[in-house]
Amino acid sequence: MEDIAPAFETLKDRAEAVYIAPDPLVIANRIRINTLVLGARLPALFGQREHVEVGGLIAYGADNRDQFRRAADLVDKILRGAKPGDLPIEQPTKFDLVINLTTAKMLGLDIPAKILALADEVIE
Repeated sequence: MEDIAPAFETLKDRAEAVYIAPDPLVIANRIRINTLVLGARLPALFGQREHVEVGGLIAYGADNRDQFRRAADLVDKILRGAKPGDLPIEQPTKFDLVINLTTAKMLGLDIPAKILALADEVIE
C-alpha cells in the first residue's frame, strides 16, 4: 500500500476523476484509499458500496449481499446432491448505485436530481 500515496499525488494534477476497481486489497484498505482520494480532491467512482459508506463519492456495482444469498442457494443444492459441474454459471442480477452527498458537498459537486432519483441509497 506504500505505492498508492505517490500514485494519488501524481493523479492530483492530471486527472479530473478516478475509478477504483473492486479488489480484495482495495476493499481492505478502503479508508486509506478514500483519505488519499479526498486529499487529492478527486471525485471517485467505486465498484463496491463499502467505499461510499466510509466517505467515497459514488459506488456502482453488484450487490454483494445478494450474491452471498445466491451462493448459499448453490451450496444448498450441492449439499442436497446436485453435481457442481451441472449447475449453471450465474452472473450478478442486482446492482446498487450508492451516492454520498456529504462527500459531494466536500468536493464542491452538485449531483443532478435525476441521478439521485436513480440511486438505491443516498448517504447524507
